[in-house]
Parts: sequence; structure tokens; C-alpha cells
Amino acid sequence: MRVFKPIFAGLVVALTFASSANAASPKPAKAEAPPVPLLWKVSDADNDLYLLGSFHLLKTGDYPLSSDIDDAFADAEELVFELSPAEIGSPDLAMKMAQAAARTNGKALYTDLPPMTAAQLDEWASANVENLARIGLQPRLLQVFDAWFVGLTITIVEMGKQGLDPMLGLDRHMAGKAKDASKPTEGLELGAEQIAFFDAMSASEQLQFLDEALSMSSGDGAKEVETLHKAWREGDADALWRAMTQEMRKEYPQLYKRIIVARNDAWVPKLERRLKREGTADTLAVVGAAHLLGEDGVVEKLRAKGYTVERICSACPSDSKAGAK
Repeated sequence: MRVFKPIFAGLVVALTFASSANAASPKPAKAEAPPVPLLWKVSDADNDLYLLGSFHLLKTGDYPLSSDIDDAFADAEELVFELSPAEIGSPDLAMKMAQAAARTNGKALYTDLPPMTAAQLDEWASANVENLARIGLQPRLLQVFDAWFVGLTITIVEMGKQGLDPMLGLDRHMAGKAKDASKPTEGLELGAEQIAFFDAMSASEQLQFLDEALSMSSGDGAKEVETLHKAWREGDADALWRAMTQEMRKEYPQLYKRIIVARNDAWVPKLERRLKREGTADTLAVVGAAHLLGEDGVVEKLRAKGYTVERICSACPSDSKAGAK
């Protein structure tokens, strides 16, 4: 499994751009059993905090959701997301993302790419003229952006070809439910912070991100995305932890600390404040699944602080409901 999948899976800011970037309309899917949720309940004396692991692009067949999620939503008075729904729906955020990615040295992107990568990018762009046109881009315009933005564009387009749609992502779905039910929503961080995670990637990290995005057009790349989506559908926390965080921690420890650990550490106090409030006010937090798993995940960080933690999963074996992995 390539190490940059967790970057894509863990950052909601991608969806601001992706909201108009679904390069291929998802094919209707046959009805399937609801996905097994990655859902935990954290409790103190007064309040409950539900933690729901999201997959940011989903298929029509991933709905309806488990009744476990419906029950958590019904119990919660408010919802929190990585970004507030109001901000992620703002066109200003997409503009800021493009501005941050714009190259400022006056040189085209290909001048900084190895010849093989430059050739692969040219080939991909030529094969996806119509897909790029749907998001308002011409192939030549890819050359005015940094490699991370181009890699993100390719990733969104290729996942769209597999029927994975950002407009069907779990975050957007739950935000829509909250709006319909008039439940308040907030964000754990700002869009500018998420953009900065991408823009702070080193040149070598950006190049690998681009190379891996280009590889998604191959059969092996498509299988990797399918494997991740399947693991999420099955609620396989252990498989997702290995695929989305363990390899990243080993191969790119500094990036892992910046993308996963630092953000988790910033979120935990904000989530704790909701648990410690006087009176009863339960919260449902919907964040990328990578942030909940493993010893650096939000679930284990809250457990270590002494809170009661249980996995809510009526479809899971009883011995899998204690931990985050």
C-alpha cells in the first residue's frame, strides 16, 4: 500500500476542490448490506462523545448506513467535523487552495520533474482532456500548479472513475443530515490549516505524491483504492490502520507527525471540552478514519485520559469492540 493514501484519506480540504471534480459520474450500484461502522463511544459522568471514522468519497451502494450510526446521530445534540460544513461549502476555500498551489517561480511544473514523471503526466493529461474540462482545467494549466495540487487533481479524477464520489462522502452525508435536523455543526480546524498541510510538503514528498497519483490509472493503483474502500466498508480497523498510517509512520515519520499526530493532539482537548461540559450535551464527531486508529489515534488518546471507551458495532464480534485497532 502506498504511503500517501492517508494524506488523501485524512484531509477534508481535498473535497472543496473535489466537489466539482467528479470526473466520471458514478455508476448506479446494486443494494448492499450497510457498511460496518468505525464508531466509538467515549463517556464521562455527564456526556457522550461519538467518534465516527469517515471515508471522504463513497459510492451509492454505501448507503443506507448502519442503524448504529443512525442511533448515534439521534442521540447527539451537535456534530463536529474536520472542517465546518459552512466553510467546506464556501467557494472561497477552493480559491485559496488554488492560490496556495500556484507556482511562483515563473517556471512550468515539468521543469522540476524527472523526465519519466513529466512524460507520464503529459500522457495522463492527454487521456483525460474531457475529465479535466469538467473541472474547468485544460491540460496545459496543470503546469502552473505545484506537484501536490496536480497529484490531488489526478487522485480525485481517478477515484471518480471508480465510482467514488466526494458528494457521497460520509462527511457531506452527515452534514446534510445535521442541517435537515437543525443540529448545530462546528469544525475542529480551519481550511487554511488543511491547505498548509499540503503546501508544507517537501519537494521529494510532492514528487512521490504525484508519482503515486499517476500510478492510480493502472490496474494496481485501482486495486489499492478498492482495498481501502473494502476495508472501510467491512469496518476492519486493523487493516485500515496498517494501510493508512503504519507504513506512513515508518517511511515518512516527519510527515506522519505533521499530518496525523499533530492534528490529533490539537483535536483531543477540543473534544475533551465537550465531554466536560456541565449538563447533558452529546456530540458526534465525524473525522477521517486514519485519525481514530492506532496508538496515536484519537480513540486511544482519550482512553489514556481515563474515559470509558467502547466500540459501537452491532455487526462486530464482541472481542473487537474494545480497542481502536
